[in-house]
Amino acid sequence: MTTTAPLRQRSFQVPKHPATVLIAAAVLVLAVLAALAPALVASGDPLQTDLIAAHRPPSLSHPFGTDQLGRDVFTRVVHGARLSLFIGVSATALAVLLGVSAGLLAGIGGRVLDAIASRTFDLLGAFPEVLLALVLITFTGTGTGNLVLALGIAAAPRFARVMRAETRAVRGSDYVAQASLLTRSRARIVLGHILPNALRSLPVVVTLGLGTSILGAAALSFLGFGPQPPDPEWGSMLAEAHGDLRIAWWSVAFPGAAITVVVLATTVLGRYVGHRFERRAQP
Repeated sequence: MTTTAPLRQRSFQVPKHPATVLIAAAVLVLAVLAALAPALVASGDPLQTDLIAAHRPPSLSHPFGTDQLGRDVFTRVVHGARLSLFIGVSATALAVLLGVSAGLLAGIGGRVLDAIASRTFDLLGAFPEVLLALVLITFTGTGTGNLVLALGIAAAPRFARVMRAETRAVRGSDYVAQASLLTRSRARIVLGHILPNALRSLPVVVTLGLGTSILGAAALSFLGFGPQPPDPEWGSMLAEAHGDLRIAWWSVAFPGAAITVVVLATTVLGRYVGHRFERRAQP
């Protein structure tokens, strides 16, 4: 009994650099490289068609095969990272901006404002983000900009709830009470003490929210609300090729795999960041 207890505790220790975290980080680095400099990974033209080479299976000349127009799927997947990641990152940034602003105002406001804001956050948060974004985009119309706007507004309540809770917790701390005695400027207290400390837990939510935004962008693009063909984007590529699944599975499998791998990588990193944050928060 005395020899198994230390071994059991040691087996449940989380390594400082888990292999899965390193793999997830490598996947995201490759995705960012493909988004910023796709020509370094795939030098071909993603829009070049060749009807004679349509529906060719994966080979040395076409690692991911070709689609119904003879376009190289590998080249389109690599170049599609730019739009897919741009939409996901932009929508997350917009959601953070809206959510932090709304959550901060609710946290420092009075009881009436806080009650109204919290009920609004709960009401909007009750709907799935993709469904709420779908409702919004039906009013704004299709396109990359409208897709970013819809996804950003739909994801904002999640960040607003976290920011409101953190703001109210920081607002009731001793150092904020001491700071209020030393200065009468409410803006200085909010910007200098409440806001920086309330933002500490936000990176965890942002990392997890990025994967959700990328997945939501792909889903709405698949429905035809995102970037329009022939521009390469992972969701729109699935929409173009889903009818050819039986005769050219590769034209669907590889864009779908790109979405899955990137979303899984952001989720793994988000959970790892959350775990590290919880360990630092423990006394």
